[in-house]
Amino acid sequence: MTMSSSSSPSSYYPKEVIDPHHHFLDTANNSFQTFLNTIATNVTYLPRDYTRDVIQPLAKVGVTMIGTVHVEAMPDNGVDEVAWVEQQMMTTVTDDMTSSSNYVKGYVASANLTHEDIEQQLQLLLKTTTPNKLRGIRWIVDCVGKYMEGGQSTATHVGTKRHDGIDYLKLPEFERGLALLEKFNLSFDLQCAPIQLVESAAALFGKYQSLKVCIHLRDSSYVSHSPFAQDGH
Repeated sequence: MTMSSSSSPSSYYPKEVIDPHHHFLDTANNSFQTFLNTIATNVTYLPRDYTRDVIQPLAKVGVTMIGTVHVEAMPDNGVDEVAWVEQQMMTTVTDDMTSSSNYVKGYVASANLTHEDIEQQLQLLLKTTTPNKLRGIRWIVDCVGKYMEGGQSTATHVGTKRHDGIDYLKLPEFERGLALLEKFNLSFDLQCAPIQLVESAAALFGKYQSLKVCIHLRDSSYVSHSPFAQDGH
């Protein structure tokens, strides 16, 4: 693209944006982030940091952040995480702001869909958030066996250490939880290994035509190790 002498870089930016995926965390102080603290020890990233790093730089070039979606960060308790973020967003996020700046407009929360009380958990999440802000659920299921420590690269996500190599996509309890998401009109963020899409995910989610699914593939490099990659898929 050629820029004319009268054009400025900001003229090519959108006027408004939405960030559909970000996290807040404080593993040093939050009791519901003990698992995450084993991965990201004593890490803090709060709304004031996001405002400094993202919102203010965008504003300087004329771009307004009209809203964000906070995505779960492997908490021990999804309800506690959402309640904490809601509380964080009610406070002043920068020194030069005198009023609250609640730019989080939606949540993709954490919930283990295999739990017996999953329906009660979903109801509590809906009550914990501002009306209509809970948009979906994520539970990381990238699993091709147990997580390999010591830097060995597989498509199994560290988050699956919470269920130690069990492929949730093949559990009837997980399917029961999916049906409840459809009932409550919540989406599911599917973060799985590429081979799982073929082996189980496609057939499983095909049963729920009204369920909205957002697919995350962790790393395209893992696709090359999948059998169907040899056929150019």
